[in-house]
Amino acid sequence: MKNQACIELRDLEVQTHIGTYGPNDTVPEKHSLDLSLQISSHNVLIAQDGMAHVFDYDPLVAEIDRLAGDGHYETQERLMTRIVEACAAYTEVVSLEICLRKFPVRNGSGWLGVRLSVDAPSLADLRAKAHASPLSPRLQTHVPA
Repeated sequence: MKNQACIELRDLEVQTHIGTYGPNDTVPEKHSLDLSLQISSHNVLIAQDGMAHVFDYDPLVAEIDRLAGDGHYETQERLMTRIVEACAAYTEVVSLEICLRKFPVRNGSGWLGVRLSVDAPSLADLRAKAHASPLSPRLQTHVPA
């Protein structure tokens, strides 16, 4: 079995506007993101210290913030799709799991979330389709220095 590592981002509150609500509907107060990125263990088991040897997640977190604030979304699923596409731009990411939750659901309590797992073949297909289609935004694949 090949070694694999995981970058985990948990309970990141994202500033976003999702959904359309009527006067008597419960409007979510916040949205929270969980993201698990499977990467090669070579980006964790390093011979020397330095950012050049690890996966730099800061640019991805900044892109997630940008996408979340990029206007109004009708659905959580659309924002999740855009975040998955952003993750796919990093060749270090082998597969991923994402969950986006909103709070509260009703009367100040509960959360409702959507979870998606994207395996390695599906992520490769997403990358290939994004590069092949002139109609869709092209992924600018991040290649580590």
